[in-house]
Amino acid sequence: MNENIININEVKFEKTAGGLVSMELAGTSYKRVKPIRLFPFTDPGKYIAIHDEQDAEIGVIEDLEQLSKDQAALLQEQLDLYYFTPVISKIINIKDEYGYAYFHVVTDRGECKFAINMGSNAVAKLSDNRLLITDLDGNRFEVADVQALTVKEQRKLDLFL
Repeated sequence: MNENIININEVKFEKTAGGLVSMELAGTSYKRVKPIRLFPFTDPGKYIAIHDEQDAEIGVIEDLEQLSKDQAALLQEQLDLYYFTPVISKIINIKDEYGYAYFHVVTDRGECKFAINMGSNAVAKLSDNRLLITDLDGNRFEVADVQALTVKEQRKLDLFL
């Protein structure tokens, strides 16, 4: 067995008083761990790296479904916080000014305004119809299906495609 794979029979995760996650693994305690998806877009529930407080990888959980429902839910909650990505459903406006693009959009979490640097790789094409936009603060926004937007909204995105 790969030494980086965490044996699910030897691991226990617990929520800390501050809402973070601690871990006990084969007799070793970690006060705070952070789960990170190794394949966040193609396999979000599989291959979850567990990092310690210094951001060093402890090991990898092959599949969240291998854990008990409580343990999987605890890690899923942390992953949802870390990978919070509102989905853009409507583009109200995009203004290009002085090397920055200013977005005014509606997401599944409400109306939002953010800016991106036009000279960076802030807009990533995940597939023919799916985009990931990262703003100046590192927040991520997803356009799940460009084709689901109106033609007018799609034209506003042409600058980035």
